Amino acid sequence: MFAPLWSLRLAWLGIVIVCVVIILGAWTRLADAGLGCPDWPGCYGSLLVPTEPQSIAAAEALYPDAPVDIAKGWLEMIHRYFATGLGFVILLLSLLSWRYRYQLGYPFKHSQLLLAMVILQGTFGAWTVTWKLLPQVVTSHLLGGFMTAGLLMLFLIRLYQMGRPVEALRLVRLSQKQLQRWVIAGLLLLVVQIFLGGWMSANYAAMACSDLPACNGEWWPEQNFRQGFNLTQILGPNYLGGLLDSSSRKAIHVTHRIGAIVLTVYMLYLGLILWRNPDQRLRYLAYTTWALITLQFALGLANIYFYLPLPIAVAHNFGAACLFLLMLSLMYLTQSCRGAINE
Repeated sequence: MFAPLWSLRLAWLGIVIVCVVIILGAWTRLADAGLGCPDWPGCYGSLLVPTEPQSIAAAEALYPDAPVDIAKGWLEMIHRYFATGLGFVILLLSLLSWRYRYQLGYPFKHSQLLLAMVILQGTFGAWTVTWKLLPQVVTSHLLGGFMTAGLLMLFLIRLYQMGRPVEALRLVRLSQKQLQRWVIAGLLLLVVQIFLGGWMSANYAAMACSDLPACNGEWWPEQNFRQGFNLTQILGPNYLGGLLDSSSRKAIHVTHRIGAIVLTVYMLYLGLILWRNPDQRLRYLAYTTWALITLQFALGLANIYFYLPLPIAVAHNFGAACLFLLMLSLMYLTQSCRGAINE
């Protein structure tokens, strides 16, 4: 039996919305609008951003340390509106899935996991504001957004697989387990690099090195790795703009650069491994891997060369999400298809 049409439509809608949420989240963070509304879930106690002189005066009286910035407030609230819409779609998907919980092949538990993930994301969203952009929370919120997108995509793939035979992978010169190891290692490297990117953004270290290929004219500048990767920052301070010194930010930035080189080389070689196999699905994924990692590396260079322009920085963030979805798809493919080795 094939998947019900409503579940496919809801899953597709969820994927579209989560992509918008990821883009808006990056835009909000990079435009320094993360505290455009100092409270949660509303904005200065309202569901709309105050725009009239009287409402602005009342809002600033309520939050005297947070003057109203209408543009940043609307950017933050639009992000919240879409995030709320995503939560509603996933809630609806999980509730309607109860009807099919005993149907063979229907990913019922997956739908409930999605609901748990989006609730956790909502919690991180609230903490991001109430804990004033604490870097650990901001980075976790980014990773959670990517994971939500990944779970939605895998849910959609499993829906399309219902009632359809799974064609075995045609592999040459390596076993399916060996291919799985390559893919899992690539996924882990990517997750580490995404963490480094999120940590760099949360600590405002993206421009700690403002030239290429050196860092402010030095190949190995003074760096404070202990402070740069201190994961025990305390609650209380306002982390807007970052609180780390220059050497700590350089440590984060340089580590992210090194990680980008390692990940790019690995992904290019992984693409070659995929391309060498006769399975057409793996070859398509090889071309996609090469294209995405090349574009992502180029966007990273452009961020430095052009001094972090907002469109390129947002595209770089979304490119990381696309790479994550690609690697999850590849991992699922290698896990769900039995390999056939052709010598």
